[in-house]
Amino acid sequence: MPLATASTIDDTTWAALALILTILGAVYAWFSWRNRGLAAGLRGVSWALLPVAAWLTGTLKLIAGIVQDIINWAAKLVFSPVVWLGIVVAGVAAALWILSGVMRARGIGVREQEPGVRSARKKEVSAGKPAGKKPATRSDDDIEDLDDIEAILKRHGI
Repeated sequence: MPLATASTIDDTTWAALALILTILGAVYAWFSWRNRGLAAGLRGVSWALLPVAAWLTGTLKLIAGIVQDIINWAAKLVFSPVVWLGIVVAGVAAALWILSGVMRARGIGVREQEPGVRSARKKEVSAGKPAGKKPATRSDDDIEDLDDIEAILKRHGI
């Protein structure tokens, strides 16, 4: 049973918690000021005022709720075999994603999008050329693309 539903905390208890945290922060600020100077003391005071600000804005309850949810999740994580199964499934998914990236980079199990692209890459790799680099010579496809570009430019008078 989650602790948040076991009991409710009223506004007076939240105010007391904020006051206690602020007093503890002020004590820390005082020791910081004495040992390390005014700048450290002022920094400690700024941290000491945060619990009161959190109480006044209502975020102290929010923070406590988040902490409680994390504690409940951790308890489920430790004691629930279903959660462990979920972690294993997530690990398998991550491993498969990484494996597919490695296979894709090496050209293994990839269907050809354009004829000759994969075979040209295999030839480059087998010839000792770095994979993924295009050859410096122009192919017929490049010349056809240039013809199309020239036609478009001529139509626009360029």
